Amino acid sequence: MSTDRVGASPNRVGGVGRVTGAQRYAADIKLADALQVKLVCLPVARGRIVSIDSSAALAVPGVRFVMTAADLPQPVPRFGPQFTDRPVMAVGETKYHGEPVAAVAAETKDAAEEGARLVRVDYEALRPIVTLADALAPGADLVQDASIRPRDPLAGTNVLREHRFGWGDVDATPADLVVENSYTFPIVTHFAIEPHVFMAAPDGDGIAVWSSIQHPYWLQRILAGVLDLPLSRVRVFAPDPGGGFGGKQHAKYEPLVAFLALLTGRPCRLVLSLEQTFQAVRRTCTEVHVRTGLMSDGTLAFVDVKADYNIGAYADIADRVVGKGSYPAAGPYRVPAVRIVSRSVLSHTTPATAMRGFGNPQVNWAVESNLDEGARALGIDRRDIRLRNVARTGDTLNPVDTRCDGEWDQAVRRAAEMIGWDTPAPPGHGRGIALGFKSGPTTGLSQSTVRLLSDGSALVYAGTSDMGQGARTVWAQIVATELGVPLERITTVSGDTAVVPYDQQTSASRSTVLMGNAVLRACQDVQAKVRAMAARLHGVPEEQITVERGIVRLPDREVAIVDVVKPGLGRMAGEIVGNGMARKDAEPDHPLQGSAAFFEFNCTAVEATVDEETGDITLHKYATVSDVGKAINPLQVRMQDEGAAIQGLGHTLMEHYIYDDEGRIRNLGAIDYRIPTSMDLPLELHSDVIENADGPGPYGAKGMSEGALISAAAAVAGAVRDATGIVIRDLPLSPERVWRALQERSAR
Repeated sequence: MSTDRVGASPNRVGGVGRVTGAQRYAADIKLADALQVKLVCLPVARGRIVSIDSSAALAVPGVRFVMTAADLPQPVPRFGPQFTDRPVMAVGETKYHGEPVAAVAAETKDAAEEGARLVRVDYEALRPIVTLADALAPGADLVQDASIRPRDPLAGTNVLREHRFGWGDVDATPADLVVENSYTFPIVTHFAIEPHVFMAAPDGDGIAVWSSIQHPYWLQRILAGVLDLPLSRVRVFAPDPGGGFGGKQHAKYEPLVAFLALLTGRPCRLVLSLEQTFQAVRRTCTEVHVRTGLMSDGTLAFVDVKADYNIGAYADIADRVVGKGSYPAAGPYRVPAVRIVSRSVLSHTTPATAMRGFGNPQVNWAVESNLDEGARALGIDRRDIRLRNVARTGDTLNPVDTRCDGEWDQAVRRAAEMIGWDTPAPPGHGRGIALGFKSGPTTGLSQSTVRLLSDGSALVYAGTSDMGQGARTVWAQIVATELGVPLERITTVSGDTAVVPYDQQTSASRSTVLMGNAVLRACQDVQAKVRAMAARLHGVPEEQITVERGIVRLPDREVAIVDVVKPGLGRMAGEIVGNGMARKDAEPDHPLQGSAAFFEFNCTAVEATVDEETGDITLHKYATVSDVGKAINPLQVRMQDEGAAIQGLGHTLMEHYIYDDEGRIRNLGAIDYRIPTSMDLPLELHSDVIENADGPGPYGAKGMSEGALISAAAAVAGAVRDATGIVIRDLPLSPERVWRALQERSAR
């Protein structure tokens, strides 16, 4: 097999540019005559704005404009991917620490910063609602005014929405053992290496916007609505992001910068610092209460979950995170009765958004940890209790959703084997195991165009963002396989809504399945045209010709596609153009408005020790195994799984926001907020995949890259419990928290 086709691991398309610094990210793009933008924020989370005086700022040489809410259309436009609740700029009252009340546009960054310091805001500090307990307390102040939630029966509360899922009758289902506990999951941030960048410039009678966004077409719709422009007059440039993890899915400050550009008549540029990024994007924190009913033989009787997610000041996409993330809370198991109640709760904190795992890590941490407790109480091996309950291919998981689409027990057995589960653990070592489970995309629309040129090279047009997952490489491998074009002669084009065909979004591990299918179908469209060309050239009926995997098969011989295309196009040259589309329509009666296109499944197994003097955890062995259907690029698949595992160790071991009484984040930036470094990695990190070609994507592929993050916390906590006997139900498992638990154990 060619080394650049499906199933091989050629060098990543664009990889050299990424590692050498040659790739141009959004911040590397310089717009001529651009004004630099600096945001003005209050030093509190919640403050009533009395007045804003920008006269001193406007006197700074180089400052050209100071925009406040008064300069915007009235009422100030609001936007959001799910609810239209977020104003372009704070109106009347700030809702979180970092919400802008003004924006200074100047000729230089220094002038903009000086101007921002000189903007005088008279405000009244108000008591913020930071925690779930504060938000849900009787008589609590409302985070959002009820007037922006018309016809909402919950508008008089801080609950944005309540979700109820399940089947069977939990209350009437008998169980020999009921395990009941509460768990907490912290606020963490995405910490992408590339900063968030927002630029805009007047473009004729429309607007052009440059952004590090993951969803350029969704951003186009948001901007068209806010600016009251047709889609055709909003052009979005979205260079490949340097890491997104969900934090760059949806509009943040693009509308603000677009208004600045239109009001000044100049290009405007805003680049967030790392500290500002902490104030712009984060994951929901969650409190989860779980009741797990088990029979004496370890089979599950019921799962009962109540989860409250703190989503911050505005909805962004967080309520979808809550619904879709809690929906599969019962896990990849056969469970007769399930009840899930989850709530999206507003607070005066940074608006939460999508983050890798999309709401599943929060409930998975609780449900998998609780299953461990049940196994111990029944005296059943923790691997075996999972094998006893995990669904098999074709089994019903949820009566209204996709059936089990993989041989998941194979992943469980393989992960356990990789850390020597059945061998005695060394003294002081403990082992843990957990399953990660997530619904794939429930809807989707991806379109692609493939152009086969007269010299046998090819262009691929696809709107999916390649933010490090290697999507461009996958598309090129599909084209190389189907059209026989060497990888080095394939160019992929994306990131411009005026050039590439429509793609709904880049999320839910859909790049290979949905856009991959669109590229594959575009190649098949090219093949059909090549077949017609071959019939004309060789005087053979089309039905006697087949075209596949780069080869044209005639009745008497086989030739490469390029050897048909060159003479077929002739002296005028030209090209053959193919179009492809992958679509998954909504299902209005489904609880999520769509069943899962596929499931992401992962098993993580861990061996660890704990330093009882310091509480520090050492991960000796870490194994992650995912069901991927077909690994189109095996090396990229393993890299994604290992990267997800390491990112999952962040919220497991160290990452969390700290708030003060004013609702301010006290650990902004890389000094006081720790993420895993090379010093925190497992001593041995192993990854493997299960391939049965049973997915809906090209060649049987499924989406992957999130499952390995989902199961990290429960697996590590299980190993800590196994090594020390301590049970910790609050993340992160920081040295201090572990040490305190060890002291409490000793005191008992």
